[in-house]
Amino acid sequence: MSSTPETHPRVVIVGAGIVGCSLADELTARGWTDVTVLEQGPLPAPGGSTSHAPGLVFQTSPSKTLTAFARYTVEKFNSLQVDGVSCFNQVGGLELATTPERLADLHRKAGYAASWGVRGEIVSAARCKELWPLIDESTVLGGFHTPDDGLARAVLASRAQMARAVEKGARFLDRHTVTGIEQEDGRVTAVVTDRGSFPADHVVSAAGFWGPVIGRMAGVEVPLQPLAHQYAKTKQLPELAGAEAEASKPILRFQDRDLYFREHHDRIGIGSYAHKPLPVDPFAILPYDEARANDMEMPSSFPFTEEDWALSWDDCRELMPALRETEIEEGFNGVFSFTPDGMPVLGESRKLRGFWLAEAVWVTHSAGVAKAVAEWMVDGRASIDLHECDLTRFEEAQRSPSYIRERGSQQFVEVYDVLHPLQPMEHPRPLRVSPFYARQQELGAHFLEGGGWERPHWYEANAPLVDALDPLPERDAWSARYWSPIAAAEAKATREKVALYDMTPLRRLEVTGPGALGFLQRMTTNNLRKKPGAVTYTLLLDETGGVRSDLTVARLAPDRFQVGANSPTDLDWLLRHAPEDVHIKDITSGTCCIGVWGPLARDLVQPLTRDDFSHEGFGYFRAKETYLGHVPVTAMRLSYVGELGWELYTSADLGLRLWDTLWEAGEEHGVIAAGRSAFNSLRLEKGYRAWGVDMTDEHNPYEAGVGFAVRMDKDGFVGQEALQGLATAEPERRLTPLLLDDPAAVVLGKEPVFVDGAPAGYVTSASYGYTLGRCVAYAWLPALASGTGVHIEYFGEKVAATVADEPLFDPKMTRIRR
Repeated sequence: MSSTPETHPRVVIVGAGIVGCSLADELTARGWTDVTVLEQGPLPAPGGSTSHAPGLVFQTSPSKTLTAFARYTVEKFNSLQVDGVSCFNQVGGLELATTPERLADLHRKAGYAASWGVRGEIVSAARCKELWPLIDESTVLGGFHTPDDGLARAVLASRAQMARAVEKGARFLDRHTVTGIEQEDGRVTAVVTDRGSFPADHVVSAAGFWGPVIGRMAGVEVPLQPLAHQYAKTKQLPELAGAEAEASKPILRFQDRDLYFREHHDRIGIGSYAHKPLPVDPFAILPYDEARANDMEMPSSFPFTEEDWALSWDDCRELMPALRETEIEEGFNGVFSFTPDGMPVLGESRKLRGFWLAEAVWVTHSAGVAKAVAEWMVDGRASIDLHECDLTRFEEAQRSPSYIRERGSQQFVEVYDVLHPLQPMEHPRPLRVSPFYARQQELGAHFLEGGGWERPHWYEANAPLVDALDPLPERDAWSARYWSPIAAAEAKATREKVALYDMTPLRRLEVTGPGALGFLQRMTTNNLRKKPGAVTYTLLLDETGGVRSDLTVARLAPDRFQVGANSPTDLDWLLRHAPEDVHIKDITSGTCCIGVWGPLARDLVQPLTRDDFSHEGFGYFRAKETYLGHVPVTAMRLSYVGELGWELYTSADLGLRLWDTLWEAGEEHGVIAAGRSAFNSLRLEKGYRAWGVDMTDEHNPYEAGVGFAVRMDKDGFVGQEALQGLATAEPERRLTPLLLDDPAAVVLGKEPVFVDGAPAGYVTSASYGYTLGRCVAYAWLPALASGTGVHIEYFGEKVAATVADEPLFDPKMTRIRR
């Protein structure tokens, strides 16, 4: 949280679109009333994306966070009126399937809705026809109906929230073009406009597609790519003649053709994502008055490109025969924002304290984002997990203008695509590779991608090992994507012999300096005051006791620590709090790591070193700096797969030599290279959590099952006070291990879990446990006794599962500690 000496901080919001107006309302409602909103265009429709937005609000998303944003937007806008007109028209939503693949996707989407608390159901083609009489029922296989979705009247909602904020003391100034952001000693001090300067303790860029322009003034990168998107309106339709309501039918998605529809009284509005991406340079978008002078209705409204419309118009007429008797009366290409991963960009810059971003936000999520950012500013954290939206989440390699443009454009292409949770981006690849990449290619690695890294998921060289396996259950087509039975063979080899895992993409930080120990003690939950050579699993918490991240911390010298972290956000969090006598460096790119795991790991490694790698000489959760052959390594006795072994770190230039040294020494022991697919199966059998998937800052350590990493008798760590009494209290919810009853059944994650027939939680991680012969799923559920039966909904089918005791595999930890 940014601390300011003022009792009532001065806030300047740049942009009076739906996000800026929502944020002003949320801040003033929380007592921050010295709020000034600056807008370059006229109010209440200043010419940004809000002014032309068609207003469709479909709440359901694979992202729990985006769904929460949208749910609050619906709730809030439903409660607002202007001149007796509601700011939300709750006509419902309907998504159509015209292919079996899309119908399956709608079943998954219905699962997301049940997981995140949105009302929705799969309906028949006949029911789709009842809801939208103009469609050709014969082309439709079914639909997903969400009765609480609808149309946000964005400009009206902006007016309503503007009025509420003004009543509490905020002021809105239009025709003020921002020309600069002033700062002093790393803090924002004022916003400069063409009509004067405005002192500020906090500045929020809610400028939409102008966000990169405002960001550049502040010296802050805004990873956002504006793109133009076609929207057209038909002529009057006889079938809608006499319509009094603006819209009475559900908002409609025809995703198999990248189209959506909504009524405009007796006409139909149609939006298309079917055309090629049309990226727009945010620095070239005209100000409001210049746009009007160039015959543009507003800066965000570009001329309609007829050549991009023809195929979509054919698709529209195929779905709705009534459109064959009419034409398009008007259209435009509306500009709005995309990011490399399709998520908003939120949070405060560390480089310029007090400068906040609330960017790349669609109307669908606007009020929810504003609430979260207001909570973050006033209270120091939001009430929901925002790690997917944090401005610090992108890797350095993902921040180049070319990457942002390419990936932002691809996000436009994929808006309505059926995307698998493991589906990697196609371009730009390869971007980041470990030093072992050439060897992995030689072994036939099947690479997926994460954080820009090429990550082997299995190796074709291990295909012969599949023949020795017991027959595996046959998979459905969806769960078989980005999967191979080779993963089972690699898991078996890890359990029985020894395997090499490329752990290079895991983030590594070096923390040094005279204050390093005290700093890490204060920032984390476990006791790090141990002799050099100790490795400790610990947690980063926020002030409310939520789990911000989990870390492994190796004390390599009195004032030198190596920290295994999760994301760039961890680095940012530590840097924000580090005193002057502590130095933190991200060493990930200059180093590499190989996990050597399996019962024969010691047989492989010991002959390569003069140091004692016995259990007595090199205990579990210990570290040594040594040599393996010619290679200097930092060896840590850790295992994320539940087997004997070490994580071996060296510099990137020596990585290939390390791989070759281990490979040659391991040949007599049957060593293999193993991938992330086997790794995930093995770690779930051991119950090892993955931060950001299994637990976030919405969860405390005890309900997440990592309370063993908390030392409440330690002096003064962040979040300690909030944990008082929780260790002995019975949690109302738990991260719960489930074993699917049917050995052939699988789930993948995010499915709803039903207890006594009602949705009670959702799956976080899941994988087939090859050692156990069952699929393992972890889920957030009310506290349930071991042996309790539940059901997981997978593609609309209820799959039986049972609450299990953990760890499911080797509960006495004998395999690791030998």
